[in-house]
Amino acid sequence: MRFPPSILEEIRARLPVTAVVGKRVRLIKAGREWKGLSPFNAEKTPSFYVNDQKGFYHCFSSGKHGDIFTFLMEVDGLSFPEAVERLAAEAGVTLPKVSREAAAEEEKRKSLHDVLELAASFFEAALAAREGAKARDYLAGRGLGPDIQRRFRIGYAPADRFALRDHLAANGVPSEMMVEAGLLVTGEDVAVPYDRFRDRVMFPIADVRGRVIAFGGRAMSADVPAKYLNSPETPLFHKGRLLYNHHQARKAAHDRGAVIAVEGYVDVIALSAAGIHQAVAPLGTALTEEQLTLLWRMADEPILCFDGDKAGQRAAFRAIDVALPALQPGKSLRFALLPEGQDPDDLVRSRGPAAMEAVLAQARPLSDMLWARELEAGPLDTPERRAALERRIGEVLGRVRDEVLRRHYRADLMARLGEMAPAGAMPAAAGGRGGSWRGRDGGGQRGYGRAPGHWRGGAGQRGAVASVPKASPLLARHPLFAASAPAVSPREALILMTLLVHPRLLEEHCEAIATLDFSDAQAARFRAALVDAAAEGTSDGAAIVGRLERAGLGPVVEQFRRAVRPGDAWVLESGADLSDVENALRQAIILQRRRRSLHSELKAAERALAQDDSEANLVLLCDLQAQITSLDGAEAEVEAVRTQAGNLVPGRTS
Repeated sequence: MRFPPSILEEIRARLPVTAVVGKRVRLIKAGREWKGLSPFNAEKTPSFYVNDQKGFYHCFSSGKHGDIFTFLMEVDGLSFPEAVERLAAEAGVTLPKVSREAAAEEEKRKSLHDVLELAASFFEAALAAREGAKARDYLAGRGLGPDIQRRFRIGYAPADRFALRDHLAANGVPSEMMVEAGLLVTGEDVAVPYDRFRDRVMFPIADVRGRVIAFGGRAMSADVPAKYLNSPETPLFHKGRLLYNHHQARKAAHDRGAVIAVEGYVDVIALSAAGIHQAVAPLGTALTEEQLTLLWRMADEPILCFDGDKAGQRAAFRAIDVALPALQPGKSLRFALLPEGQDPDDLVRSRGPAAMEAVLAQARPLSDMLWARELEAGPLDTPERRAALERRIGEVLGRVRDEVLRRHYRADLMARLGEMAPAGAMPAAAGGRGGSWRGRDGGGQRGYGRAPGHWRGGAGQRGAVASVPKASPLLARHPLFAASAPAVSPREALILMTLLVHPRLLEEHCEAIATLDFSDAQAARFRAALVDAAAEGTSDGAAIVGRLERAGLGPVVEQFRRAVRPGDAWVLESGADLSDVENALRQAIILQRRRRSLHSELKAAERALAQDDSEANLVLLCDLQAQITSLDGAEAEVEAVRTQAGNLVPGRTS
């Protein structure tokens, strides 16, 4: 065979359909697919659709349908071998030479698939037999019943050193092929090859077509050196290029528009048993760039879900380094961090699927995790330490290949750094031009000084430390910059007072408010007291009020109560419908996140304009200002409706 199926599959895995089609057709996002004008017929309305998850295109106007190979054959008039050769070169895949050896190699691969299928069936039968009783008890204790066992083809490897070897030999499989499939242990110091997997619960590992290509085994005995053991690398199995459960998760990921990567097989299976079917796992390795590419083919922002311990945090930080060079506009990652000491299996079994869904809903963007990682280096209490952080950020952002994305990351991280700096200090854009902002001179010119941190003022003075540029007259009129802005945000007051008056909502929304950005220091202290109460399991309102008073926050509580808008006052009534109250709380949290995000972006835009007064930076700043104004206007309209309606329809705005 000129082109073995394995080679064609590798080319498809490396080249999304949009990457090939997008060179000939202008594609735009349409839900979970892409659409464009047909390359086969003249048309004004797009009828040509591309689906990366399913790996095909379909043209409704012509009825043509196919993959990346058929597309080149249809559009460029290539033969199949020519299309394969062109795409292989583009994907960096080396094509095998036409030879008897290549044909024999492909035939051997087919035979290895057959051998591994025989092994999977043997392990399944052993689990159902008497010798598998202990393994069945273990699975039952993990909440993995017969249905889920069949879905994932879970099995058991008997403790006998030669059980699988003898079974396969009886079916005519030579020992050399068992060794090549990774099923036997052999070597110079091994007189007789023996079974690699013994007394283990077995998890078959399948390729994207669902064919068994390897195994993972979980030891039943506590004194075994390796609790989990994977097959070695074989002609079929390359662990850094595969994801466990990829073949079953693809459809669910497409239907949900999301994919979740967890750390182990049991986590994937436990999530599937809980109804979360779009989960996959790396195969005993840190996330690789090849695995990241597979994830992005299933969803634009995969969620990486790590265990709630230091090892899980380190794995998240390592994933950032893998992802940064490969990031593209619209392609990123989110990170879901589990409670301390728990993995997805623990969380689902102890608190149910809803708890896991809540963790996933709070997944943090890559930019947040990158910032958290850089802060881990140590305190930032001196100019030298803040300068070191700024330099690290510049070096990290240098790994982002896409220029537009790198610029946006720079603005985001510099805004965060600027918020931490003392008054009067302003970091330069990481990786940007040398020198620092020096203001406008008498001639109204803007430029960069010779030494960092110095500027030339209007009176010709030199040596003054640079200060953050003042807001433009247009921005200065906005409440965000107004000196008369209220000390307490009504929205922040609503969020905190709602949780105080209705402490039953505190446990459910504790993680959400713990990561929420508050503009007021008193609000942050108020929030900290509520989070501490939730951590200690306190759900009694009077006890929480007592805690606040002992912390000296009694007057603050009263101040925040008065700051709640009249139209929202119904939320603080003890008899208010709890579901309506929770809806209002969720809406306030969403608005708070959006407002604070815009606030940070606006600060970054002001700094960017100060450094480069280009039209693009001015447009960006004006757009952000318009978004804030629009958000404030929408809130004002809602407030007016609520105030006019009074308590007739509490908590509803429509």
